[in-house]
Amino acid sequence: MQVQLETLGALERRLNITLPMADIDAQVAQRLQRVARTAKVQGFRPGKAPLKIVEQNYGAQVREDVLGEEVQKSFAKAIQEQKIDIAGYPRFEPFDNQTATGESFTFSAVFEVYPEVTVGDLSGQEIAKATCDVTEAEIDKTIDILRKQRTRFNHAERAAQAGDRVTIDFKGTIDGEAFAGGSADNYSFVLGEGQMLPEFETGVTGMSEGETKDVPLNFPEDYHGKDVAGKQAVFAITLKNVAEPQLPEVDADFAKNLGVTDGDVAKMRDEISKNVTREAKRRLQARVKEGVMQALLDVTPIELPKSLIDMEIGRLMQQAREDMMQRGYGAQMKDMPLPRELFEEQAKRRVSLGLILAEVVEKHSLSATPEQVKAFITEQAESYENPQEVIDWYYASPERLDGPASVVLEDNVVAFVLSQAKVNEQAVPFEELMGNN
Repeated sequence: MQVQLETLGALERRLNITLPMADIDAQVAQRLQRVARTAKVQGFRPGKAPLKIVEQNYGAQVREDVLGEEVQKSFAKAIQEQKIDIAGYPRFEPFDNQTATGESFTFSAVFEVYPEVTVGDLSGQEIAKATCDVTEAEIDKTIDILRKQRTRFNHAERAAQAGDRVTIDFKGTIDGEAFAGGSADNYSFVLGEGQMLPEFETGVTGMSEGETKDVPLNFPEDYHGKDVAGKQAVFAITLKNVAEPQLPEVDADFAKNLGVTDGDVAKMRDEISKNVTREAKRRLQARVKEGVMQALLDVTPIELPKSLIDMEIGRLMQQAREDMMQRGYGAQMKDMPLPRELFEEQAKRRVSLGLILAEVVEKHSLSATPEQVKAFITEQAESYENPQEVIDWYYASPERLDGPASVVLEDNVVAFVLSQAKVNEQAVPFEELMGNN
């Protein structure tokens, strides 16, 4: 076998491989003899046709099969001998087995190689590290949110006010004409939550059960309904029911409702504290991880193999389709083309980070240790009712440890980068961190 490597671009290569035809012819002859033992040829019993006849009937296909297998085997051997690290899949230039005659057979494979990755100097990078203290005040706020989520509404014999759930009939008109989507019966919403336009809610506020009145309303210019955007409408509104909110007391029943079987309120607060602290930690880690990844990208210019970008775009497109199908949009997504441009930047970022992280992990020995993986799984299991069952599930199958190991590996990279860069700690309000603003 003769091998010649050509450089076509920064990452693109062509490998020209020449094989002796004598070896190929010998393999073809051996395979034809095996085929002849069972070959069905018209006019002969199975396996009794002369080899010449078998060759006439099966020779072309057998030769094509042998050539295809030899192309794959010789290519794999060549890249191993040449110590070539291929990115993506090779493109074999078409060959015609009818031309594979004479003393040799030559084919070419075009492919990309992985780029050399050199991580730049991180000492000049500034990374914001968010901090947030979870105090008793934050636990109280969380309990208030949980109470509001379990609000009950009781009928009220008074005028509607902010916080009430009202049930109304309404009919909207523009210039005296009804319009699509402008009418509804027995429609319920909570005043003050912004579900309806401010002028609409202001008009309902102060109404009493059984009252009817006309409420003028100006639709904003940027209103999502283009047919009515910027127009003035009048809504005839009839208030049918007023219900005032009643928050549950923080007592044994409330604790039981949150899963504390014995109704111990102190135990409930402790569980909430653990859960909130765990979630705050996760969000803080996600923020600093994003800063670390951006810092690595900023100091590491890298030439990306087009084949890896294409593969990543394909994965992202498939994920998008599966996500839409899970949301119930399968029928619409079935034949709808997804523009590749929507995924290109994300794909480039993910490919870049994959290459950079691999280099950092290898160079600084940052792979996850079994002890780190076990500690991570144990911590995650604490949020479940039976932590040991969760731990046992992970360790029941080795491949289940891949996910936790990947997270730990990234955490190791984050810790390493933070040790090299300038870290600015920034206190973040609890509400901002948890997205409750």
